[in-house]
Amino acid sequence: MTTILNLSELLGAFIMNRSWRRLLGLLLCLGSVGWAQEKVIIDTDIGDDVDDAFALALAVKSPELQVLGISTAFGETDVRAKIVDRFLAEVGKSDIPVFVGKPAGKTPMSQRIYGEEGHFAKSSHADATDFLLQEITKYPGEITLIAIGPLMNVGEAIDRDAAAFRKLKRVVIMGGSIRRGYGDYGYNEHFPPSPEWNILNDVKSAQKLFASGVPVYVMPLDSTQLKLDEVKRAFLFTRGTPVTDQLAILYHLWAQETPTLFDPMTVTFVLKPELCPVAPMHIRVDEKGYTREEPGTPNAQVCLNSNPEDFFQFYLRRVGER
Repeated sequence: MTTILNLSELLGAFIMNRSWRRLLGLLLCLGSVGWAQEKVIIDTDIGDDVDDAFALALAVKSPELQVLGISTAFGETDVRAKIVDRFLAEVGKSDIPVFVGKPAGKTPMSQRIYGEEGHFAKSSHADATDFLLQEITKYPGEITLIAIGPLMNVGEAIDRDAAAFRKLKRVVIMGGSIRRGYGDYGYNEHFPPSPEWNILNDVKSAQKLFASGVPVYVMPLDSTQLKLDEVKRAFLFTRGTPVTDQLAILYHLWAQETPTLFDPMTVTFVLKPELCPVAPMHIRVDEKGYTREEPGTPNAQVCLNSNPEDFFQFYLRRVGER
């Protein structure tokens, strides 16, 4: 009887081990192929409001994304590129290339000194539009452009090669104000729609984007006025990781109290679209920078509502992870 049980156990162990060997082989095979990362390019006006840095932090902490490059837009694009250079170097991501859009005058920049100190800045940066069009041609239908600043580089790319631009998989922007304006958090008094910063600073490029035929996903003021309060800041800034340490430095250089994390919602949407559900709309950008919701064939997918608690549960866990 003992012999029979032992043989039975040995046979079961053999079968189980064979099954595990097959499973292990499958996992190793899948691992060698790799899972499909989302190819993204991030276009940013980092250096003014601090929310751009919080968006980059989420991107570099997300293995689901393959960041092909980061480009800078608006004003002193070379200074902004130096800020990105240092941020990437400090967090161990200096392999991500940085590109500059055309400069457009000098503007106040609270985080300027961050890029000017240290030895991280590259001696030169290639052109943002050249890079964008080159990558689209290389990976047609695969690239998501995440635009979290004024749309100068987008407009120039459309002007230069509209057919190539249409080969983007999609563009996800932080921009616009559809039904709620600045200061309308959904629980206080209503503030009507207003011209939003990223749209207002290059109206013509915004108009070109909405007419481009590329799938456009819009994270407007309606869903992005997400306040990083004192408790949440304390959690992040005491994590002691390379990413959270850089956020703490940039936050203190920004020298204001409570950041609004407009821009991180764009990256969050790419990672977890259920956190900012979209609906089809026809959006017209008027000459004053208003993003008007009008009847007509939809030209954008727009997120009008997000749940701040769900957003911060995801964001703080991901960016604060050691």
